[in-house]
Amino acid sequence: MRFVLILLCIAVGSISFGQSRFDDVVITETHLTDQVYMLEGSGGNIGLIIGEDGALLIDDQFAPLAEKIKAKVAELNDGPIAYVANTHWHGDHTGGNETFGSEGATIIAHKNVRERMSTEYTRGEQVIPPAPAAALPVITYGEDLQLYFSGVELHAIHVDRAHTDGDAFIWMPKENVLHMGDCFFNKRFPFIDLNSGGSVNGAIDAVSAALLMVDNETQIIPGHGPLANKADLETYLRMLKDIRTRVNAFITMGKSLEEVDISVVVEGYEELGFGFINAERLVQTFYNSLSTE
Repeated sequence: MRFVLILLCIAVGSISFGQSRFDDVVITETHLTDQVYMLEGSGGNIGLIIGEDGALLIDDQFAPLAEKIKAKVAELNDGPIAYVANTHWHGDHTGGNETFGSEGATIIAHKNVRERMSTEYTRGEQVIPPAPAAALPVITYGEDLQLYFSGVELHAIHVDRAHTDGDAFIWMPKENVLHMGDCFFNKRFPFIDLNSGGSVNGAIDAVSAALLMVDNETQIIPGHGPLANKADLETYLRMLKDIRTRVNAFITMGKSLEEVDISVVVEGYEELGFGFINAERLVQTFYNSLSTE
């Protein structure tokens, strides 16, 4: 009996910790154009479009932050959250889907996002259960989709096998704003989810494609990191290509992953390795992706 009580206390403590980690999170906004904002909190950066039809969110961070996100949106617009467009399936970008979907928002995403959210997913020892029905996209697309919301024209453009196999850019040509989701980690190393269909070469191709869309005045919302511009994206692409070249050199020499000199691979980019993606994890991802492609 005592053992059971101990386990119960541990479980309750873990849940409380998971919730409390968001207690001090503050949702902040950056005003990009008359109707477009970037919201930051914890998790992926959010795009927000407001107008006479209410609000449209591009991604919605972790589930416990949904009420804080709603409160921030209400400060900027008194209409409902009518749409949520997900850039990919990860929980730090789709966690609020259940709340907003159950309150009437129409959720839109690439078809692979719905597929991955609908099935159990295992990452190492972590098991992610299928998302509830209210969290799932109800409008899906293959290669692209156009949406016209409160006078703002949005293009959802699928980029294949990049960060995952369900990534999409959300491009607002008249506003000259591009949300790249996790195809762009500004001023930090990328996370490329190989288990979700991502690949190094696809990630590089995605950034290269984005650079053909933008100009020096484009405001770029990255999946993580500060608001960016074309020069930032060019710097990011240069880093990706440099890391790819260096890892490929070790692969060509017949070196195993354990034999790769991490310091050589990340030389000049050491300050980009922190948090979830450090230099060791980055090299592992690049090696595993490139050695199988």
